[in-house]
Amino acid sequence: MSSAIGIKMSGYGPPTTGFSRALKMIGDRIEKQFGGGVRIEYVYNIMDLGHKAEDILTLVEDGKLTMGYQSSSYLTDRVPELGFVDLPFLFATKEQARAAMDGALGTFLARKVEEKVSYRILGWFENGFRHISNRLHTVRTPKDLAGMKIRVLPSEVQKRTFELLGAVAMRMDLTEAISMIKAGTLDAQENPLANTVTYGVHKFHKFHTLTNHFYISRPIFFHRAAFDAWPADLQKAMQAAVKDAVTFQRKLAVEEHDAAKKAIEAEGCEIVTADHAAFAAAVQPLLIEARKTYGEDMFKLLPSA
Repeated sequence: MSSAIGIKMSGYGPPTTGFSRALKMIGDRIEKQFGGGVRIEYVYNIMDLGHKAEDILTLVEDGKLTMGYQSSSYLTDRVPELGFVDLPFLFATKEQARAAMDGALGTFLARKVEEKVSYRILGWFENGFRHISNRLHTVRTPKDLAGMKIRVLPSEVQKRTFELLGAVAMRMDLTEAISMIKAGTLDAQENPLANTVTYGVHKFHKFHTLTNHFYISRPIFFHRAAFDAWPADLQKAMQAAVKDAVTFQRKLAVEEHDAAKKAIEAEGCEIVTADHAAFAAAVQPLLIEARKTYGEDMFKLLPSA
């Protein structure tokens, strides 16, 4: 390579998160292999620069950033097929979910994203199973959510899920949700425990319920024109680095979950386990509709639990 290729890697969390550490792992690997042939820059948290979390999508698509990650739910309006992995209780175990995203389902969804958006999808970080926190009272069954205002990701499938559970589902970006949680104008939110702690929600929400209602992945996407213009050896090296970084990030995700649970308890919050059967029963109408919406072929892409 005659001149250094600039690669600006970005996310929306502090440098200490598993996602940021995975970015650094990728950058370190590429720098070690290509030396002065590449110039790696990091923007670990675009929210620190005044952006919304969702802005990472357009910043990469427009080429202002080279690479980023974001929960797949943010793309469902443009790529309807992604709504499939927003379905509640779609995956029984973490292992099944990972196998799906690393296998035929992940390949199919990556292709669908690339058909609609100017990205190259190289892998899927694990955002993991999501749980509910709120400021009002203990939640064990859907009836405990009645009338509760809850933030959901910008996905109609997720909005419909919480409507069936009896809550008032509000689609909004993370930035807005954090502001409303701090102001006490939003009753509840749903996130992996690690995210709940990373964004300080546990300091405002006393009640936490382990529900495992969604398993969400974060596609790792590159500005297509930039990636496609790279020499073949850099493309191949980046693909390998991302694959190893996914394994690394998923391992960290397990550790972060356990650490977050302790942090929530240390804050004096309550953590209870949901009546999963009651939650699953409440969302059955959506799962029945999904077989018509997405077709049986998509369900066949799911590996066995």
